[in-house]
Amino acid sequence: MKLTANNPNRKSWLDVSKDSDFPIQNIPFGVFITKDDIITIGTRIGDYAIDLGALHQLGYFEGIPLTDDIFLQDSLNDFIADGRKTWRLVRNRIAELFDVTKSGLRDHKEHKAEIIFRMKEVEMLLPVSVGDYTDFYASKEHATNVGTLFRDPENALMPNWLHVPIGYHGRSSSIIPSGTPVRRPYGQSKPAEGTNTPGFGPSKLLDFELEMAFITTDSNTLGDRIAIEEAEEYIFGMVLFNDWSARDIQAWEYQPLGPFLGKNFASTISPWIVTLDALEPFRTDNPKQVHEPLPYLKVDGQKSYDIKLQVGIQPEGKEETVVANSNFKYMYWTMVQQLAHHTVNGCPVEAGDMMGSGTISGPTKDSYGSMLELSWRGQNPIKLNDGSERKFINDNDTVIMRAYCENDERRIGFGECTGKVLPAIPFKK
Repeated sequence: MKLTANNPNRKSWLDVSKDSDFPIQNIPFGVFITKDDIITIGTRIGDYAIDLGALHQLGYFEGIPLTDDIFLQDSLNDFIADGRKTWRLVRNRIAELFDVTKSGLRDHKEHKAEIIFRMKEVEMLLPVSVGDYTDFYASKEHATNVGTLFRDPENALMPNWLHVPIGYHGRSSSIIPSGTPVRRPYGQSKPAEGTNTPGFGPSKLLDFELEMAFITTDSNTLGDRIAIEEAEEYIFGMVLFNDWSARDIQAWEYQPLGPFLGKNFASTISPWIVTLDALEPFRTDNPKQVHEPLPYLKVDGQKSYDIKLQVGIQPEGKEETVVANSNFKYMYWTMVQQLAHHTVNGCPVEAGDMMGSGTISGPTKDSYGSMLELSWRGQNPIKLNDGSERKFINDNDTVIMRAYCENDERRIGFGECTGKVLPAIPFKK
């Protein structure tokens, strides 16, 4: 099916700035609540939120096999489960309706009043009900940096890392939409030197992790697997992802079973899911892999995307300081490899499941995706524009992440993924 929604020459009759993350070629999907307290599934063009529930009820999706209530829900799960053919039909239709040359909806004042809202008039919600969440550890630079900091630099990567996408199952209940404050977590930490009793209290080493995540659709039943050649068919789209991390809690607990309380207190996602179809023009190669992957992980063609990433820290009442600029294309293990590996043992994947890339770090110091690396475990504090310094994240700091693709024809972005750190809630003995 032709992706007419991706036509780079198409313009919208809605006003869209040149540097917008959401031109008519993007057409992401999300869930929002309107000023009338109605929850609906929608899309975005420029600074306008578009109510797809109202659009459907008014007959604008005629000819596309959709249930009457497909967009009148509080999550995208059922729409995602309909599969790629439906996603493409819907995106193509939306692009056609909002094309500057099409007068149908453009000239219908009453319909536009029901369908179109300013972004400041709506509140974004979680786009999917996340049934399961898996986080990978797939950036070679990040894994090497962490291995260097905590182990022998000569053996920074564990022997399995270059052969298998490493991952762990996270906690879906603490995934939150952009803008939701994050409480500094409590937990145990390594005993002070000369003692045997662990520390306990608010994390002193709170960190961000710059990641992307992909959302899956229904794919395989228990015992079945997804072939790597088919994996893209089961990936709906991507979000920007801040997988907050309490480094001191994590360092004490992670052996022998891996991350737990140091990771599951909060994970922030951007509210708009950008489809793989919208990202199609920005395909690129992933880094050359050291060892030829086993056949079930061997990819053919370009399976990564040139997505520019940025992280800023904004102290309360002060200006933001950009502390990192990176790119999704640095990921060693691609999404299709991650999904193929995740299901090779017969693990079932469902609509709305989320899989994090793991921290994305590039080859230069300013492209590292965490404060752990940027400050090199606190040895090299980062100086902010207000003159203060950060080894890790302070209370009342806001972490701001951005992601976008750009070429000579268009810019496709994800918007912002933000979270303000609030002081820990005092522990009641």
